[in-house]
Amino acid sequence: MNEVKTHKDLIIYQKSVTFVTGIYKFTGSLPDDEKFGIKSQLKRAAVSIPTNISEGAACHSRKEFIQFHYVSLGSVSEIDTLLLIVGNLKYSDIDELQNFN
Repeated sequence: MNEVKTHKDLIIYQKSVTFVTGIYKFTGSLPDDEKFGIKSQLKRAAVSIPTNISEGAACHSRKEFIQFHYVSLGSVSEIDTLLLIVGNLKYSDIDELQNFN
């Protein structure tokens, strides 16, 4: 097993950065009138995931580390809800949205 030296060594951090990239690409397909609505909210919530993981990894206590991961989990739930709304509004087809599950 590899030793974790920084947040960049955490698999969850690496996957979350890849996820953010996917969200940014996906939001490009949303209507322009959602620029300051769903598009913006999806991007902010997605970016919050790896940034909170990295901030938590820099903390000195396990309790703080866990708390930042809970904040990241909250952002995941927020994205889940936003993608449900995107589907309900028919801004994207279900197959494209399944890529995020």
